[in-house]
Amino acid sequence: AKALLQRGHEVLLVPLYTPPRTDGPSVSEQRVFFGGISVYLEQYSRLFRSTPWMIDRLWESPWLLRAVSQRGVQTQPEQLGELTVSILEGQHGRQRKEFDKLVHWLKTQPIPDVIDISNSMLISLAPALKKAIERPICCTLQGENIFLDRLSEPYRSRALSLIREHAQSVDRFIAVSDYCAGYMAEYLQIPGAKIDVVPLGISADEFTPRLGPSDQPFTVGYLGRIAPEKGIHLLCDAYHRLRDQNEFEACRLELAGYLGPEHRGYLEGLTRQITEWDLQNEIHYRGPLEFEDKVSFFQELDLFAVPATYDDPKGLALLEAMACGVPVIAANRGTYTEFIQRTGGGVLVPPEDPESLMAELIRLRNDNAGRAALGESGSLAVQEHYSADAMAVRALDVYSRLHPGSN
Repeated sequence: AKALLQRGHEVLLVPLYTPPRTDGPSVSEQRVFFGGISVYLEQYSRLFRSTPWMIDRLWESPWLLRAVSQRGVQTQPEQLGELTVSILEGQHGRQRKEFDKLVHWLKTQPIPDVIDISNSMLISLAPALKKAIERPICCTLQGENIFLDRLSEPYRSRALSLIREHAQSVDRFIAVSDYCAGYMAEYLQIPGAKIDVVPLGISADEFTPRLGPSDQPFTVGYLGRIAPEKGIHLLCDAYHRLRDQNEFEACRLELAGYLGPEHRGYLEGLTRQITEWDLQNEIHYRGPLEFEDKVSFFQELDLFAVPATYDDPKGLALLEAMACGVPVIAANRGTYTEFIQRTGGGVLVPPEDPESLMAELIRLRNDNAGRAALGESGSLAVQEHYSADAMAVRALDVYSRLHPGSN
């Protein structure tokens, strides 16, 4: 959205559920629709399905929604099947009032040329918006199968059926990667010809390589959610193996990122294992990072590793690391394969194989010239192909084909 605004286009970015988390200033509307508190109350109490809209504003304020979300709201798919189906039932579900609020408000705004729904879990908006606003509808695909596949039955099957039904009201789908386009086309039974690929982009000019060599010990890093599927335990295992072989006498493994309440036990178990290995002075968890700290974190690293155990459809952190000139070691799966092959900014290792990961860590540690070449290749490729501006240009191409009369 920011890149589109910078190119002189008008953008109305409407947050749903909670205020958006962004690196830097937000360009979204202040008001949040489908506020998480309202959605929850309407799901479990008939009373709140009919309260006046003005009363609802009491628990829809951005500061309250932000405070509640930071306390660790339940987001485990296994517990959210009924609520997910209700949202996907659209104006026939328990949150009908929220659809009416959004449509009513949008009618007071300038009529858009195109409406882009941010992910297919919100695709039930498509029929209502198309009828009310009478404009082309896009829907972005971001790997929603990961959430849907964890729903219990009968909710998973019902949710998939509803998404496929609502897909008829969508004019074009936008996938964030070729991998995502291919997978989601089959998963949601969408014709491939109806999907455009607009690769993710980052503000690449804000992620800059460090200047000069580091005087710190050789440092491997990970930044992302702290969760089992991210393979952090595999990275720690690989690090332990190389230290057990007396490799890298002076080195560190730095971990950072958001830790949800459901994964605190995972980190605690990992911490105990690290202590048993007597590596607590070398492996550190830094917690979640603000944007400025994130850039500094990448600039500390000599290698960035993401040995995920699932097919990640996005992988923004890989692009950020490469933009900072940091070579990447990634599991050969999902969008990671696509990123590494197209940028030349890293190497791929077999999934869930700490021995291979260890071998690649050792090889790159001992190849200064190779690391430098990977870092330079990745940085240049991200600037050219995965910048926010490049993403905006590709998105505009899709939008303009849907609304040829717009400039």
